[in-house]
Amino acid sequence: MTAGRWIDAHIHVDLYAEEEREALLDEAFANDGIAAVVAVSMHLSSSRTNHELALRYIGQVLPAYGLHPEQPLPSKAELDQLFDWIGERYIGGETFAIGEVGLPYYTRTEAEAAGLLFEMQPYLELLERFVELAAALDRPIVLHAVYEDAEQTCDLLERYGIRRAHFHWFKGSDEVVERMIKAGHYISITPDVLYEEEIRRLVQRYPMTLMMTETDGPWPFEGPFEGKATKPAMVRKVAEAIADLKGIPVLEAEARLLKNAIDFYT
Repeated sequence: MTAGRWIDAHIHVDLYAEEEREALLDEAFANDGIAAVVAVSMHLSSSRTNHELALRYIGQVLPAYGLHPEQPLPSKAELDQLFDWIGERYIGGETFAIGEVGLPYYTRTEAEAAGLLFEMQPYLELLERFVELAAALDRPIVLHAVYEDAEQTCDLLERYGIRRAHFHWFKGSDEVVERMIKAGHYISITPDVLYEEEIRRLVQRYPMTLMMTETDGPWPFEGPFEGKATKPAMVRKVAEAIADLKGIPVLEAEARLLKNAIDFYT
């Protein structure tokens, strides 16, 4: 890992246009003070892309392999192919996390609001399979699990004794936040901490020792980022906002957030 003051702990590098990826990463590492990014995956093809980027940017692109829950589930054969591929990466001695995996809160609630039935059980079973894999391989797991879905996710993490769980862009009740803190689960904060009161309250409550920064790029943001392309360098503003909300010096917050991400992912 090269010198840098910030880590973007959750970004979909593969969702940027292919011709943009190299320039995005080169700028982040060479000019913007980014030490590393955690490149999370959407599916097998996405995982393969992130694998290739990790080989090209050794120690700077930290890959996570999985299947994003906010999409229709692939066939069993396709899922088996993904799990087999991840297993091959493990046998090869590669460093990687499991992710992005979780539960389809937004897809489910949109379907229910439209009066449609939504079958959750297959998603729960798939998440359990990923949690079991993370436990078996002793790898970090990157989670998309918000509001009531986080409670079920915590149940699975507890059942399989997961030690390194990262809830990205988390939102949820005070009760589940307290449960996550007690379990030592990490969260990462996005640029909307500059303008979303819900996220600002979460930062005030959650321990600095269990916090990271992320962009979830290329997802666009509002407020001071309105109309701007999402880049890893935005985590600098996230760190500054966290420092302000915690009432600590910016350099202290940056050092803590950097250490958290390094300790978690390496």
